[in-house]
Amino acid sequence: MQKKTQLFDPRQTMHREDFEIFHYHDAKMEEVPLHHHDFFEVYSFLSGKVEYLVEGISYTLFPGDLLLIGPMDLHRPLVAPGEAYERIVLWINAEYLDSLLPTGALRACFESGQSLYHSAHTPVPQLMLRLAAEFSELSPDSELSVKGLFLQLMGELLRLRASAGENADEHASSPPLVREVLHYISENYREEMSLESLAARFYVSKYHLSHQFSSAVGVSVYRYILLKRLQNAKQRLSEGESPGDVCRSCGFQDYTNFYRAFRQVYGRSPMDAQGR
Repeated sequence: MQKKTQLFDPRQTMHREDFEIFHYHDAKMEEVPLHHHDFFEVYSFLSGKVEYLVEGISYTLFPGDLLLIGPMDLHRPLVAPGEAYERIVLWINAEYLDSLLPTGALRACFESGQSLYHSAHTPVPQLMLRLAAEFSELSPDSELSVKGLFLQLMGELLRLRASAGENADEHASSPPLVREVLHYISENYREEMSLESLAARFYVSKYHLSHQFSSAVGVSVYRYILLKRLQNAKQRLSEGESPGDVCRSCGFQDYTNFYRAFRQVYGRSPMDAQGR
């Protein structure tokens, strides 16, 4: 089957209610900001020179590497300037994924605490290629075969998860200080915090913390705290909580700042994001 690729589409919303897959090949890649989305992502790295950040952990990628990224994971690729970059990205609607195995076994693949898997010697890379090629030619007649390939791929993900000990994250790295700060922010984002208060808590200068954090994570401490609060606010709104309650419970000092930040990042108001 002929390989078909496409240039990067910056949209971060799904059009379908089950899954979508993209085979991207970019000769020159524009910078992608730190972000998250409402669906699960299976990312298959094919070629290029890339460091990939997932929740502050940096992964050096090699052809055949697979990343499993959950809806609450802040992530971004760091592509070396001038390097061609090829990958396949599969998006899966959360409700659809849960409907496949109500036990939660598939969801657990993305929530195991491990993001990187080495799949070069498994059927996964070829399944991703076949699924992407079939999906690009999708028609009512081919819908069944596409879903069959998708289900086969999900079975292989379960096998990868079961053999996680053979797929350790030896290519993952980030300074211990940054890992500790990331964990603290994730556990305490509702509380008032700043670069100064974090530096004091971890007994380092704010300049040292700022430099290490921004180098490892790709954004400032302030920006990461803001994104973590907004990420959780968006989740709570989707579950039906009121914008006023979400503002208070996610660490924002006043509603005006919450509204402005939410609209800037997500392009809509907190009220529009509230589940009904």
